[in-house]
Amino acid sequence: MITKISHIGIAVENLDAAKKFFEENFSLPATGNENFGELLFSFVGFEGEATALELLQSTTDEGQMAKFIAKRGPGIHHVALETDDIQAELDRLHAKGIQLINQKPYRNAHDELVAFIHPKSTGGVLIELVQR
Repeated sequence: MITKISHIGIAVENLDAAKKFFEENFSLPATGNENFGELLFSFVGFEGEATALELLQSTTDEGQMAKFIAKRGPGIHHVALETDDIQAELDRLHAKGIQLINQKPYRNAHDELVAFIHPKSTGGVLIELVQR
């Protein structure tokens, strides 16, 4: 079962500039930068709320965020929905004919289980499922 929106991923060209923008203009504190493979990211949180913005910058010119920005420009990359049983959600969605990018979840930088649903099945929105 989907329990809430976990975060919204935003592709950025310059992580430090994006963090500064959200901190200075919206008083949203950011976490420190974290590396995960070809991604450099930081979370910008809303105090007292569980939902966050995930700012994503590629560390290489060939990284997935760099390719995304080259094709579509900076902006919303994905919406992450939290679930209490990610494999059951993947199985349920697959049975309904929804195209999955990941048939099985994998561990992200925060040791959460994650999997992605293809935008072709969601009206053009990349959906990430997250199980903490």
